Amino acid sequence: MWTDKQRGIRVSQEELLCKNACGYYGNPAWQGLCSKCWRERARPAEAPRQDTRPRNDGTPLTFSKFEEKKNIEKGHRINTMRRLFWGSPSSPKRQESSETQTNVLKAYQTLEPGDFPGFLKILRSSSSQRLQSRCTAFLNTMEAYHDLPIQKQSDLVQDFYQSFAEHFSSFTEAQVTQIMEHVEKLIMTRLHKWVFCHDSCDDEQKDLALQRRIRSLNWVTPQMLSVPFPDKKTTVTSDPFLSAITAIIEMDAKRAPQDKLACVSKCSQHVFEVLSTSTSEPANADDFLSGLIYVVLKANPPRLHSNMQYVIRFGLPHSLMAGESGYYFTNLSCAVAFIEKLDGPALNLSPEEFEGYMLHQRAPSAKKKRQQIASDTQHLLEELKDRQEKLDQGMDALNTQLQKWVKAVHSRVDEVTAEFALVQKEITAQAEISQVVSSSSTEAPPQGDDKDSVLVLTDPDAGEKDSNC
Repeated sequence: MWTDKQRGIRVSQEELLCKNACGYYGNPAWQGLCSKCWRERARPAEAPRQDTRPRNDGTPLTFSKFEEKKNIEKGHRINTMRRLFWGSPSSPKRQESSETQTNVLKAYQTLEPGDFPGFLKILRSSSSQRLQSRCTAFLNTMEAYHDLPIQKQSDLVQDFYQSFAEHFSSFTEAQVTQIMEHVEKLIMTRLHKWVFCHDSCDDEQKDLALQRRIRSLNWVTPQMLSVPFPDKKTTVTSDPFLSAITAIIEMDAKRAPQDKLACVSKCSQHVFEVLSTSTSEPANADDFLSGLIYVVLKANPPRLHSNMQYVIRFGLPHSLMAGESGYYFTNLSCAVAFIEKLDGPALNLSPEEFEGYMLHQRAPSAKKKRQQIASDTQHLLEELKDRQEKLDQGMDALNTQLQKWVKAVHSRVDEVTAEFALVQKEITAQAEISQVVSSSSTEAPPQGDDKDSVLVLTDPDAGEKDSNC
């Protein structure tokens, strides 16, 4: 029996951060670096392959010289982009009046978070015509040169983001972030069909390979991943992670990188919600990553690799390097990397058992599924039995209450009947007395002492008066 210790899924906050210790979130696609460090590292590394000529004095160029040269080239490219889309700052024809520019900036400052229609309304206004024309010019240029390598197009888009953000240098960081999110949505919704899954890269082949890999791991259960599943008594019969699965699948239908990131954030939040119902303690990073891996395996999202690369290449850097969206996207990247390298020890299986499952020679769906179905059926029967007992008890209690109520009604009816009979007798007696009195008062007085007779009839105390006399 194989008794090796389970390696499991363990991740710490430090492992998610950039390897250069810059404080931002890293990404497995960038070898553990953030987008900023990756670009700074990748660009100078290309310089020695581009220029290996010796200097005039016969000594070769040093690496620092290549790095300096590359930074200068990057600055030239950004300046070219700025001149191309923003015009020359020294040209008086292209300079806007300070009053118009102030009005435009005030209009952008009044934008509410997520108000993309409001952003478009301001952009199309006459006071913001210059910004609109620059965006249109950039889009037309990108569509005209859509055959460029995908990395080159990514650099152009990132440079455009940087040059556009410089126009709002007087704004706060939160305001600039909000405006740039609108700019990203405007630009990438238009360019999506040209740059997504581009012909110059192998994203499509990697999508198919990842889908096959996930499909081959359809036998992995939550127990193998140590996912803390909620108690069956507190959940419905469907998968509690269904909302998270739906959210991650919806990512492929979005066009803007921020909308795809929103799907990832929504999926991750659903995972945290499910995990919070499974234990009394808050979910930690290990539980979250395990749950996210399970969701990806269950969902097998379409074109997952292409969608992630699209966000990496054309998303705003701050969305991936920091914040809630950056944390969730980094965990998704870790989940995909874990799935691609998944082996037996990570699932507490021996290599032979893992290989047997992968070759479908061992199927947990054969014996374990029958046991799971039997267990679920037994659980449902016990639950139905409990419900039936509660229903019987409720019916007995209701019957007892109904009988008590009927007796109380009959008793009350009898009391009311008796009271009514007494009242009726009293009314009858009073009616008879009234009739006698009325008939006596209408008869003539008898012969003899009329005065005494009248006194007797009219004053009952007259006898006492006479006796006293």
